[in-house]
Amino acid sequence: MPALGCCVESAVSPPLGYSFLSTPDIFSFGVPPSTNAVPLTTHWSPELSSDLYRVDGWGAPYFTVNSSGDISVRPHGTDTLPHQEIDLLKVVKKASDPINSGGLGLQLPLVVRFPDVLKNRLESLQSAFDYAVQSEGYEAHYQGVYPVKCNQDRFIVEDIVKFGSGFRFGLEAGSKPELLLAMSSLCKGSSEGLLVCNGFKDAEYISLALVARKLQLNTVIVLEQEEELDLVIDISRKMAVRPVIGLRAKLRTKHSGHFGSTSGEKGKFGLTTTQILRVVRKLEESGMLDCLQLLHFHIGSQIPSTALLADGVGEAAQVYSELVRLGAGMKFIDIGGGLGIDYDGTKSSDSDVSVGYGLQDYASTVVQAVRFVCDRKNVKHPVICSESGRAIVSHHSVLIFEAVSSTTTRSQELSSVGLQSFVEKLNDDARADYRNLSAAAIRGEYDTCMLYADQLKQRCVEQFKDGNSDIEQLAAVDAVCDFVSKAIGASDPVRTYHVNLSVFTSIPDFWAIDQLFPIVPIHKLDERPSARGILSDLTCDSDGKIDKFIGGESSLPLHELGSGNGAPYYLGMFLGGAYEEALGGLHNLFGGPSVLRVSQSDSPHSFAVTYAVPGPSCADVLRAMQHEPEIMFETLKHRAEEFMHKEEEEEDDKEVAFASLASSLNQSFHNMPYLAPHSSCCFSAAANSGGYYYCNDENIVGVGAECAIGEEEFWPYCVA
Repeated sequence: MPALGCCVESAVSPPLGYSFLSTPDIFSFGVPPSTNAVPLTTHWSPELSSDLYRVDGWGAPYFTVNSSGDISVRPHGTDTLPHQEIDLLKVVKKASDPINSGGLGLQLPLVVRFPDVLKNRLESLQSAFDYAVQSEGYEAHYQGVYPVKCNQDRFIVEDIVKFGSGFRFGLEAGSKPELLLAMSSLCKGSSEGLLVCNGFKDAEYISLALVARKLQLNTVIVLEQEEELDLVIDISRKMAVRPVIGLRAKLRTKHSGHFGSTSGEKGKFGLTTTQILRVVRKLEESGMLDCLQLLHFHIGSQIPSTALLADGVGEAAQVYSELVRLGAGMKFIDIGGGLGIDYDGTKSSDSDVSVGYGLQDYASTVVQAVRFVCDRKNVKHPVICSESGRAIVSHHSVLIFEAVSSTTTRSQELSSVGLQSFVEKLNDDARADYRNLSAAAIRGEYDTCMLYADQLKQRCVEQFKDGNSDIEQLAAVDAVCDFVSKAIGASDPVRTYHVNLSVFTSIPDFWAIDQLFPIVPIHKLDERPSARGILSDLTCDSDGKIDKFIGGESSLPLHELGSGNGAPYYLGMFLGGAYEEALGGLHNLFGGPSVLRVSQSDSPHSFAVTYAVPGPSCADVLRAMQHEPEIMFETLKHRAEEFMHKEEEEEDDKEVAFASLASSLNQSFHNMPYLAPHSSCCFSAAANSGGYYYCNDENIVGVGAECAIGEEEFWPYCVA
C-alpha cells in the first residue's frame, strides 16, 4: 500500500525508480481474497466442476458431468447404463450444425426434450406411491393427474397419457382450451384416468365437461366457487348427464414461502367450511349428493417439508371423512400440487428453491396421513390423486443458449506523462483530493483511500458537466480510480456475459418471482473456470439479466470465451420444464426457442432425434401482435423500388441491386429474431424443408454420437 502511495504521488514529484502503472508487481501485496473465488488447485477435473456447480445435488439422477467435461443426460435415471448416457454437447452440435455438415441447421436458443426422462419421472412417482400403499397396508390405490398448465406442449401431454396409461394416469384442465386438449388426449389414454376440471367455470366450460362425461371420459367437475354448483345442476339436467362432482376446500394449513400464498383460508380458490356445508345441503335437496365424489385441496407449490405436508393432508382427510358422514358418495382425495423440486441441490426445507424430502418420503407421508385419519374415523380408504406437474416435467427439458461476448469495466492505462497531464488539469479542490489520496495510500488506509478516490472522481465528473474538462480527462480519472481499486483489492471482478436469449421469453419466472434455476456450462467442465459473470440478455430492458444463482451466489463461475477462434460457449438452464414455456412472452418481439426431441437409442449412435422445429420467425412474432408481415414486406419492397430508380446507375445494375435488397428483406422476415450464428447466412435450412422435421416412433431417426462438423451425413425427414 505504501508503494501505491509512492506511485500516486509520483505524478506531482516522481520519486526515483517509480512511474505510474509501470511496476504492477509492487501493488500485489495486501489484497483481500475474493469471497467468490473458484477453488485453486494445481489440477482441474470434471469432478471438481460437478462440485462447483452442484450438479450431483440438483441433477441426480438425470444429469452428471462426464469424463470429457460435458454434461451427460442419464435418460433412465438410476437405471441408465453407461453406454446409454447422452452427451448434451453432441446433441446441441447435431441440432445447430448446418445440414451440409450433417446437422439440422437449427438456431439457438434451443429447448431439448428427453421423453425418456419424462417416462422415468412418471414411473418413479407411481412406484413411490405403490410402495407406500403396499407397505402401509392401504386399501385403495394411487393414480396421478398431470395439470396441463405446467406445459401444454402437444408431445409432452401425449407422452404423459401414453406413458401413464398402464397406471390410470389422467389430466387436469383449468380453462376451456386446456379442457379441449385434455379431452382429445385422453381418448387415447386409460379409461380410468381422471379428467379433473379445475378453474373458474362458466356455462360453456361446464357444458364441455359434461360432453366429456357423455364421451365416457372419467370427468370430475371440481367446484372452485359456490355459485358454480347451480350451473352444474341446471346444465346436467338439461343435458341428461349425471355429473361427477368434486369440491376444492380452503384448508387452514398453509406454508409461509412464496408459493404458500395460494393456500390457506385467504387463498384464491376453494370453498370455506360454511360453503362446503351449503353445497352438501343443496346437492342433497337436488337428489345429487351421491354425485359428490372427490375432495380437492392445495397446500401450495414447493411444499418444503413432510411435516407441513402431513399436517395439510391430515386436515383434508378430516374434511373427507366428514363428507362421508354427511352422506356424500366420496371416492377420491386429490392432494393437488406441491411435490417440490430441489433446484439448488441442498435438500433444505428452509428454502423456496429446495425441499427436504424425496419422492418416497412424500408418497409415504401422504399415504400415512390419509390412512391414519380414515382408520380412526372408520372410513373406507379413498383413491389418492395428486397433481404433481412440476415434479413430473421439470427435469426432462433443458434450455441451451450461447454466450456471444463478455465485457468488463476496464479503464485505460496511464503513463507517467499522462498522469502528470491529468493532475495539471485538475482544479484546486480536485488536486487537494488527489494529494489526500496519495497520503492515505502511503499510510495504508484502505477506506480513506477509497473515500478520496471517489471524491476525486465526483469532482472531475462535475467539472466535465460544467464544460470545464474534456472527455480524455474523464477517462483518466476513471483509470486512476480503477487502478486504486485494483491495488487495494476493492475492484469488482465480475464480468457481464451477453447471451443469445430473452429472459422474459425463456426464463420468465426469474424476472417475475426471482425463481432460481441451475445454470451451468454444458462443456469445458474439465477446465477451471477463470472468470465470474452475470448474464445479460438481448432485450432492451435493464431487467433482462440473470444476476442471482443457486447457492446464494450473485455471479456464476464461467470460462473465457473463444478468443478469435469462433468456438461457441454453451450454457444450459436445467429443471425448467414446468411453466417457463407457457408463461414466456414476446418482449422486444423475441419469440420462443427452437425445439428438439431426443430419445435414447441402444444403437451405436446412442441417441435419436424424433422431432425438430425452428423457433418462431420474425414474421411469426409480428403476426402474433396483429401485424401483417406480407403487407409489410410489400410496402418495404415498393419503397426500395421507388428509391432505387432515383439512383444514377445503369438499369441492369438497379435491377440486380433491387432484387438483392428485396431478397434480403424477405429473408429477414423469415429469420428468427435472435442473433444468427457467425458461420450461417440468414434462414436456416429447416425453413427450406417445410418448416419442421418430424418422425414418429416407428420411423425414428438415429443421430451418431460421433457426429462432427464436416461429416457427410444427410438425414431423411418426413414433413408432418
